[in-house]
Amino acid sequence: MRVLLSGHSDVRRLKRRVMPSRHGNRHWSSSWLLMDYLEKAGLSRGARVLDVGCGWGLAGIFCAKRFQASVTGVDADPDVFPFLQLHALVNGVKIHTLRRDFTRVSTETLRAFDLLIGADVCFWDELVLPLKNLMRRALRAGVGGALIADPGRPPFLAVGEHFVSSSKGEILEWVVNQPRSIRGQILRIGSVPRLS
Repeated sequence: MRVLLSGHSDVRRLKRRVMPSRHGNRHWSSSWLLMDYLEKAGLSRGARVLDVGCGWGLAGIFCAKRFQASVTGVDADPDVFPFLQLHALVNGVKIHTLRRDFTRVSTETLRAFDLLIGADVCFWDELVLPLKNLMRRALRAGVGGALIADPGRPPFLAVGEHFVSSSKGEILEWVVNQPRSIRGQILRIGSVPRLS
């Protein structure tokens, strides 16, 4: 997968035109945790994936490129989408986009997906309840599972503990060494293959 860093000329050119406002100003490390997990666990060819709080969309782009998944990136900040589309272009994939925050992703929308993924999406306390509710709606809508990765911030752990205590999920410690050493946790919910 090709990843353009902030200093790349195309990224700098985009940043002169648009600047994401809700922390969508770069790649987030937990994307690599998700990509590594999915590489090892696999994903059904053509799976329908919803990348929530997608930002620049690396994990979703990986799903599209590696597994020919049909991916939709959803984010509250539309200014992240030019960066997502730039990365989709350089990786030769197509990603659909949808401007929504967690509270506005409807059950009807969720019915169209097999897997929900998210990287670094629960960084404030006020995101805990909306993310919990989103994942509850996803399960009720028939989404097979969810993978949410994070460095281990307290809001993420609060979401994770909720699903662990209800026996619907587990929190896995995860480490990757490329592109650098990255440590964090992955919340696995539903029928996503279990790895340890």
